[in-house]
Amino acid sequence: MNDPRNPLSRPSPLLARRRLLAGAIALPWLGWATQASAQEGPLKICQSTALTGPLGDLGSAMHQGAKAAFAVANARGGVLGRRIELEALDDGYEIPRALANVDRFLADKDCFALFNCMGTPMVEAMLPKVLESGIPFFAPFTGGQLSRVPGARNVFNIRASYAEEAEKCVQHLATLGIRRISVVYQNNTFGKEVFAGAQMAMERAKLPNAVTATVENDASDAGAAARKLAESNPEAVLIGLAGKPALEFVKAFRPLRTGVSLYALSVLGTSANVKALGAHATGMAISQVVPLPTNVITPVVRDFHQAIKALETPIEPSHLALEGYINARVFIDALQRAGKNPTRAAFIDATWSLKKMDLGGFDIHATTPERNASRFVELTMVGRDGRFLR
Repeated sequence: MNDPRNPLSRPSPLLARRRLLAGAIALPWLGWATQASAQEGPLKICQSTALTGPLGDLGSAMHQGAKAAFAVANARGGVLGRRIELEALDDGYEIPRALANVDRFLADKDCFALFNCMGTPMVEAMLPKVLESGIPFFAPFTGGQLSRVPGARNVFNIRASYAEEAEKCVQHLATLGIRRISVVYQNNTFGKEVFAGAQMAMERAKLPNAVTATVENDASDAGAAARKLAESNPEAVLIGLAGKPALEFVKAFRPLRTGVSLYALSVLGTSANVKALGAHATGMAISQVVPLPTNVITPVVRDFHQAIKALETPIEPSHLALEGYINARVFIDALQRAGKNPTRAAFIDATWSLKKMDLGGFDIHATTPERNASRFVELTMVGRDGRFLR
């Protein structure tokens, strides 16, 4: 078995290439790829993401998942003879660094598109430059409505929105007959969108108004929010928090109301967060925007496992790595539809032709820039061993 921590256990470049080629041959979605060597230079796409810093584990997982899909395509000669080169720059989840990265990408005449740039604050800051330039802005990593810009055809969102995740949680609770739902949300754009989605879902389900509390970005009032909601005697709490505010709230709330069901969004559903919460995470329900990455019965997950096994450095099959892989798969399909030597305009047109596309357990249906192309949301539960269960 390969140990990614031990350089001596990693496969040689030749062995890694053989694995990639074998995996490519085995994957039916690459049936269209040319076997010939690429005749044109590589098609370069660029990504600003967090590879270090507080959310470095998220950005790294998505980046590696995408690399796995592109590596398999490249092993078959690329897309219509063009290899795909993914250049990633680390922004550490910091807005100034993200903007500097985007300026560098936009100044690079070889940069064809921006791919899977990460984080709601960073995406919000990037958007004016993206909209002005017209460059394809493919699969930004945010569920925020701010990236669903009316008429902005160069911005293509895939992942379900935060409001849709909140709605799924409320619908599930209503089905279980739970009526007293409290909501804690971050005092920023992200949190307010989660609350708005939950509120609309509760109105449709004819549930009582939620008792609410907000938490600041520095988590300084997480304890006070936990005490307020604990005193309201809820049957369940929907957590519209991310990062430190989420962790501090859960740690403060659990000892006060041990048996209350906690529901959170996908931004909390990382192995690092689950590990940080320890026993407090057990039993939490977390919405996810891609299938369970360990369920190889799902065809797209099975393809994902074949692809990551071929990587020179193995990675864990996480939700985030699978999301990066899926985003790359969709990009590859759009690039194929754009034809040989595609222009940016042809690629953008191709993205909006992705209607009723089934990757094998994950559907893409592009409609308008105001809507994300995926509506996939499912609930998972954190088991006693910290693993996600469906």
